[in-house]
Amino acid sequence: MPVDRRKAAVFGGAFVLRLLLLLLFPSLPDLLTGRVEVSTPVNSFKRLQEGLFLYTRNVSPYDGGVFHQAPLLLPIFALLPNARDYPLATAVFYALIDLVNANALVTISDSNQAISGRLYTALRKDIKWNGVDVAAWYLFNPFTIAACLGRSTSAFTSTAILYALSNAVTGNSFNAMLALGCASYLSIYPALLFVPLVLLCYDRRAQGAKPPSRVAIFSIQHFGIFLLGVGGLLGLSYMVVPNFRQFISATYGFQLLVPDLTPNIGLWWYFFIEIFDSFREFFLGVFWLHLTGYVGGLTVRLRKQPLFVLTSLMGVFAIFKPYPSISDASLYFALLPLYRHLFPLMRYTFFAISALLYATLLGPAFYYLWIYAGSGNANFFYAITLVWSLGLSILLADTIFAALRDEWQQENPEMRGKDVRQV
Repeated sequence: MPVDRRKAAVFGGAFVLRLLLLLLFPSLPDLLTGRVEVSTPVNSFKRLQEGLFLYTRNVSPYDGGVFHQAPLLLPIFALLPNARDYPLATAVFYALIDLVNANALVTISDSNQAISGRLYTALRKDIKWNGVDVAAWYLFNPFTIAACLGRSTSAFTSTAILYALSNAVTGNSFNAMLALGCASYLSIYPALLFVPLVLLCYDRRAQGAKPPSRVAIFSIQHFGIFLLGVGGLLGLSYMVVPNFRQFISATYGFQLLVPDLTPNIGLWWYFFIEIFDSFREFFLGVFWLHLTGYVGGLTVRLRKQPLFVLTSLMGVFAIFKPYPSISDASLYFALLPLYRHLFPLMRYTFFAISALLYATLLGPAFYYLWIYAGSGNANFFYAITLVWSLGLSILLADTIFAALRDEWQQENPEMRGKDVRQV
């Protein structure tokens, strides 16, 4: 099998870059691990190390009230050398995870499902980047590199999601459901991707020589596979942590109830600090309904483009999930280049990029003013996180507009190239 030299150069360059940053700046991983933009209570490497310390001494990792991640991560990291004494081994491991993610992006891009599916073919299908370009966009994204060096465990959730998508676009729906089950086990919110993912699997299988059964039967069958994957991982977790109730409460209960209001780049923490406790349950339900409500609307309206729905939901999660980090944003940014053909139809790209750059540069400064300099307060940092969410929201809304405009122009060929105004 011939070696793709360009792909090997991109992957090799990304791998070397990560190791060089570690060797040139040995304190950088610890610095990034402590940043609220990179680490949250549910993906922090420091908290993982705390859980690993307890696990290796035959103590429940959830006893300290610090560790809130999936227990199956512990046996994996127990096989690696101590990160404090041998940081290079951990850095190599995370760099390889990034390369695995990039390889999945190459598969997704080369399938061309982003521009031509069973029910829809884009008008500008010739405007696209190849798989290596998409992988390079992901591997050399500063947010991806920061999350890698910060050793965020969100990388494993991203891997499971990307491999669910890559298996779906290649027609391997069984593995796609198992991968989604793994992602949902690691972090509960990917379970919301089931509906658009099963539609993507159905469309891809329908394009084959042997079409599947009706979509309802197909969905029920694959929902069983999804539950089988989650159930199998939960069963393995019981072997690691016998106190099953404590594990569920410390992981999924923690993510659902949001008891830790440590500052992050999301919208939840400041709001729940300010509200009265008597209203907490109500607004908790409202926030979760707001997050889940996009799934149905996007899936129904953009039924012809299930992969685009999945991409848009990545953007929704990066904005509205309880404990977001730049790792979530980097996954959304990694999928956007698949839709190069929509870029000419976008209207507010400059404003979105400007807001994101503004928040990226000033976010650390505002956090420093609040926490270390003492010359600001929580409003300083929350204001810049609102700008960050605004930039993501503009970008997300603009891409959805472009996708709808592309569909509309296909249905109304006489309107191509003309201005559209909403009345």
